[in-house]
Amino acid sequence: MTAQFNVPSTILVGEGACQQLAAQAARLGGRRALLVTDVTMVSSGLAGRCVEQLKAASIAATLFSSVQPDPTDKNVQDGLALLRKENCDLVIGLGGGSPMDAAKVIAVAATNDAPLREFAGYHRIAKPGLPLILIPTTAGTGSEVTKVAVITDTGRDVKMMMLDVHLLARAALVDFELSLTMPASLTAHVGVDTLTHGIEAYVSRKANALTDPLATECIRLTASHLFTAWQEPGNRAAREAMMLAACLGGMAFANSSVCLVHGMSRPIGAVFHLAHGLSNALLLPEITRWSLRGAVPRYAQVARLVGAAANAVADEAAAAALPEYLGRLNARLGIGRLRDFIKAGQAEFEQKLTAMAEAALASGSPQNNPVVPSAGEIVELYRKVW
Repeated sequence: MTAQFNVPSTILVGEGACQQLAAQAARLGGRRALLVTDVTMVSSGLAGRCVEQLKAASIAATLFSSVQPDPTDKNVQDGLALLRKENCDLVIGLGGGSPMDAAKVIAVAATNDAPLREFAGYHRIAKPGLPLILIPTTAGTGSEVTKVAVITDTGRDVKMMMLDVHLLARAALVDFELSLTMPASLTAHVGVDTLTHGIEAYVSRKANALTDPLATECIRLTASHLFTAWQEPGNRAAREAMMLAACLGGMAFANSSVCLVHGMSRPIGAVFHLAHGLSNALLLPEITRWSLRGAVPRYAQVARLVGAAANAVADEAAAAALPEYLGRLNARLGIGRLRDFIKAGQAEFEQKLTAMAEAALASGSPQNNPVVPSAGEIVELYRKVW
């Protein structure tokens, strides 16, 4: 099997990386930037500091801060309208996965005259977008280094997964200092999301020699530092390790693929508006348990990396220990069950299951799982995690 590997051409990692924003914008020829972010980044003052840095380098900056959690086609259309009004030639995404995904799609929508839903799927974007710089502020999605974006189609209530090399940033600025103020709940949710990325990239049917080292290091770093980052939010070493883990996980899954957890997570977000990282975390233990039989040696190695099994333990026993470890990790981080976070009752949840299962399969991610499920099996798995 031939594997394709794509990452941003420039990745700056470490303390103070975000201070290189103006220099990177100038290097890319930007004179009028659209800064795509959300209200949290505005209220924290970080968006304003980025604007001032750009202006000091004689780069005009227009702020678009209307991106919502789990960004929608309307967010993209509104941002695109502002970009065209201000004649911007560069896009910057600042924040968690939502602003970065919105920025990616705004950048390609500016140069591709097609409805957004035509971008959904694999390799559906014809032309490169405007130059794009991404700056993550949460150690979770890894979106700054991926060729993937997820945008909700509000007309159909479906999350559109887009994968195309044209979605890659030209530069990613990975500065762990921006994650120091993350609240504990967000640290937990996006941290388990990072672990999910590493695990799914490693057990995916498209895993390869380039993604395996990235995935395993992502898993090891997360297991070693997530709980500390959650318990001690000011712990710089733990925050730095988690930001690196998220970046490594993003590079891994974007070049091997996510699997069933992500496939089932997107419909939960689209229908019940649950944050992506949280829904992944809620699904991970049970979906791992169901998938074990398809990749026992690989799941066994994951168990050893996280400390759930000793190196000498046989593969079957080691793999079997992994779901229990994942369940305990969620419990330690205050992550309960799906029903604890969805406002709808079980009856409404049941009504949506068939459509959610079909949407999960349509995304393509479950087909890369070690065990490929039917729609009926996905429905039963949804019931188990409820």
